Amino acid sequence: MSQQTIKQQARRTAREMADKLRREREEREKRLIDLAEQVMVAVGQRDAAVAETEKRAGEALRELTEVEGLSLGEAVEWCGETVTVREATRLRRLAGEHRTEPDGGVADDRDVPGSGGEGGGTSAG
Repeated sequence: MSQQTIKQQARRTAREMADKLRREREEREKRLIDLAEQVMVAVGQRDAAVAETEKRAGEALRELTEVEGLSLGEAVEWCGETVTVREATRLRRLAGEHRTEPDGGVADDRDVPGSGGEGGGTSAG
């Protein structure tokens, strides 16, 4: 075999190896992208589920205080103290962000009797 043929064979083998490694890296990158996408979708779905359930909890707390006339501290007691007054205030605010007043404005906790503002009332626990 001539020197020229040996060099050509070596170049061809080196190119084939480089192509093989490049394909393997591309395949791995595609797998990594797919897995990262799965993580981001799952976390997004979790966040959406948490937001929806917190909104429902806030709406129920608003009903306890606004419709049933309980103070926020009393509402927390009725909930078996599964939330603190501070958490209940936050949940009510979340529910209030999606609620509108008859004049088209957005409701505000400062207008709600017995809300006690941020951290008002007694702490549970």
